[in-house]
Amino acid sequence: MNSNKGIVLLVILGIGAAIANSSFFIVNENQAALRLQLGEIVDSSYEPGLHFKLPLVQNAQTFDRRIQTLDLKAERFLTVEKKFVVVDSYAKWRISDVAQYFRSTRGSQTQTDRLLSARINAALRDEFGKRTIQEVVSGERKEIMLKLAREANESAADLGVEIVDVRVKQIDFEDSISDTIYERMRTERQRVASELRAQGAEAAERIQADADRQRTEILANSYRDAELLRGEGDAVAASTYAKAFEKNDEFYAFWRSLRAYREVFDNGTSMMVLDPKSEFFRYFDPTSPNRK
Repeated sequence: MNSNKGIVLLVILGIGAAIANSSFFIVNENQAALRLQLGEIVDSSYEPGLHFKLPLVQNAQTFDRRIQTLDLKAERFLTVEKKFVVVDSYAKWRISDVAQYFRSTRGSQTQTDRLLSARINAALRDEFGKRTIQEVVSGERKEIMLKLAREANESAADLGVEIVDVRVKQIDFEDSISDTIYERMRTERQRVASELRAQGAEAAERIQADADRQRTEILANSYRDAELLRGEGDAVAASTYAKAFEKNDEFYAFWRSLRAYREVFDNGTSMMVLDPKSEFFRYFDPTSPNRK
């Protein structure tokens, strides 16, 4: 009898422990929680800590409320130029309303990814349809991403989630238009290069012309200054000679004759037909009456 009572007591204690264990649940700091009763939400406003629920008839579900990453499948979108681009993107999201999130997705990650992908792709399709290839590739990339995130967040509000960011990882062209696009880009770059070369050649010609003008002016000014200095020097020399020769006229006449002889007979080929008794040869003949 005592042993039977002990067994019954142990069973009762075990059942009591199981009931007590199923009466509490823990919510961590990075989690959001729901208390459900027969599949219906009873409460969703739980802070981190230990919480009570009715055993057997109620259960609790917790969800990660940290930022999640959704890697979207690459999709084809039509630009305003009626050309397709292949866009590979991803999104960052988190749960903002855990009750609405559960009602919309039943807490299924697969269902969440499918619904978010549809809304984000719709926003991408609308935005790319308003832009040219140039704009989506390099022109207004940051503005496009901000607008995409805003529109995607508005469309996903009914899911109880917040779209934190949307980013495009890569934009490719379809094979059918890649060659045309690249050829157009090469042509544009060649045109820009030709314009830059032409501008450079024009600038070089201007610089060369200006340098030639400055060179001509410098040489002309230098020649003018040299002639002025030479003239001034000759004037000083002539004045000096004149003052010196005024003191002895005969020596001055003799010096001028010697200078004339040197200039006339310098190359050794000069020929002159003159009277030996002429004034020019007066210093060659010591007995000449013209010599003083």
